Amino acid sequence: MQIIGKITSVNTVQQKRGSRLVAVFEDETGRMELVWFRGIKWIRESLKINTSYVIFGKVNWYSGMFNMPHPEMELLSEYKKSLRTAMQPVYPSTETLQNRNITNRVMQKMMQSLFLEVNGKFLETLSPDIISELKLLSKSEAMFNIHFPKSQEMLTRAQQRLKFEELFFIQLQLIRNKYIRKSKIKGHVFEKVGHYFNDFYKNYLPFDLTDAQKKVVKEIRKDLGSGAQMNRLLQGDVGSGKTIVAVLSILIALDNDYQTAFIAPTEILATQHFNAVKELLEKMEVSVKLLTGSTKTSERKIIHEDLETGKLQVLIGTHAVFEDKVRFKNLGLAIIDEQHRFGVAQRAKMWMKGSSQDSDNNIPVPPHILVMTATPIPRTLAMSVYGDLDISVIDELPPGRKSIKTIHLYDNNRLSLFKFLRDEIAKGRQIYIVYPLIEESQKLDYKDLMDGYESIVREFPLPDYQVSVVHGRMKPANKEYEMQRFVKGETHIMVATTVIEVGVNVPNASVMVIESAERFGLSQLHQLRGRVGRGAEQSYCILMSGVKLSSDAKKRLQSMAETNDGFKIAEVDLKLRGPGDLMGTQQSGILNLRIADLIKDTPILNKARSMAFSILQKDRDLRLPEHKNLHNAYTEITRNKSMWARIS
Repeated sequence: MQIIGKITSVNTVQQKRGSRLVAVFEDETGRMELVWFRGIKWIRESLKINTSYVIFGKVNWYSGMFNMPHPEMELLSEYKKSLRTAMQPVYPSTETLQNRNITNRVMQKMMQSLFLEVNGKFLETLSPDIISELKLLSKSEAMFNIHFPKSQEMLTRAQQRLKFEELFFIQLQLIRNKYIRKSKIKGHVFEKVGHYFNDFYKNYLPFDLTDAQKKVVKEIRKDLGSGAQMNRLLQGDVGSGKTIVAVLSILIALDNDYQTAFIAPTEILATQHFNAVKELLEKMEVSVKLLTGSTKTSERKIIHEDLETGKLQVLIGTHAVFEDKVRFKNLGLAIIDEQHRFGVAQRAKMWMKGSSQDSDNNIPVPPHILVMTATPIPRTLAMSVYGDLDISVIDELPPGRKSIKTIHLYDNNRLSLFKFLRDEIAKGRQIYIVYPLIEESQKLDYKDLMDGYESIVREFPLPDYQVSVVHGRMKPANKEYEMQRFVKGETHIMVATTVIEVGVNVPNASVMVIESAERFGLSQLHQLRGRVGRGAEQSYCILMSGVKLSSDAKKRLQSMAETNDGFKIAEVDLKLRGPGDLMGTQQSGILNLRIADLIKDTPILNKARSMAFSILQKDRDLRLPEHKNLHNAYTEITRNKSMWARIS
């Protein structure tokens, strides 16, 4: 609060520890106390009785009277000479700054001096047409009014101008990168759809494609034949059928005599993809191999040789595929699953594994890139983080899939939960029970996996029930053994950590119980729920939690119970966690926004993207005279960027 008034009296009040300085401050509406606990001697000497001050600070109510501790103060006569107006800026601070008496008032004076020094002149970054069409403030007006606003309206207009500018130049970079890639970065031309694709489609396709899958396959076929490098993001909810789209893309590459690399972030997921692709293509003469950190040296040698001769057509693997020793004869397509788990440098290595040189750019012709994710991405994030990619969405599930029923139960409902699990097992179903921790934590009051396993074994004893346990610290062989027992139906219950988030596909598993569900993020809860619902029977996801929940935890669990739509869940997740946390550190660089907010400023983002498209369609290199400001600002922003910006 900011108030104009006079100090009418000053007193030092003794207290148990030291003393405090109290001044009575009055205006025409009444009186309040100003209180200081530090620097009392210096402050008392500087205060002037019956002289007008402008004070600013937080008002409290104490002992029947308003008070303001350690207010920012300035003589009204000095205040009127300054740039400041009715609204007073508040700058971020730290304890170190405060201890060195660099207060908000000092910061204001520094900013005032800076503005007087530059005489209020800032280089304009936007073109006159944009400013005119959108009725934006000039850069100089916006900078002045963001610090020293003449009114609330001018502050709002300054914020809108600066938010638009920030989002506009991000979109300009992303869209221009896409144009450059399509016009200048050559891609292998997949001219035909031939024997491999047609034979599989007619004779071995295990089910009819959904309309969404057909649409996505057409988009990919068009990209692969365009002569420009494909960089496409394929979004599809858990169980939507992304794998079959990937297989059809692989077959187009094979029809054109190119190899494919299919890369996943974990060994479990890579193995799952390998088994799925092998099963789908087992009746066709296609060479498929798996390369992970666990692959034996003797097998690696054969894989390396077969890749270089072209005998090996499809390589599925983990980070091991990025190794320099892995060389392809003619890599034409790279499929990257859950790509946010990979860094830009790793993905760039796939570019360098291209098979021929582009004479214009003197770099290898990069393989076509198909990025897949089962984590639905809100539209605002897709535009901002993946704005340089073409985006395809599989937004329908295969026919016959029943919606998973999600129920939130508290720990005191555990007896009814056990009865329900026995009933499901009696019907021949299998059950996942997932815990967040492996060992007991002293800091977190959550059930851990081993305690949970012991209690489940007590409730579901031998010989009537078989229980498996799987977690990330097990040896791979033991983990695989337990998983295979569950896959074969030899065990009724799998007690696990989130290692099964991207685990095996078990159609007979109809119940997913998530213990301490309040500890999981929305995206992880949704991924875990996707482990069930893969068969024809009704499936259930049961979220177990303690009674005491934070407001965010309640919203997460409520959202899970209300909808199975991954995109709606992703929107809620974005609002709860914010874009930086949602994307993780490897993707968050572009989200370090200074003033704009992707959640609150979606309309501004949409306008910025539309305006960037419009300008670049007319003037790809920003060479027109009216785009001089844009060209100068864009050049400055991108000065230190290199080929990395081209990597998907």
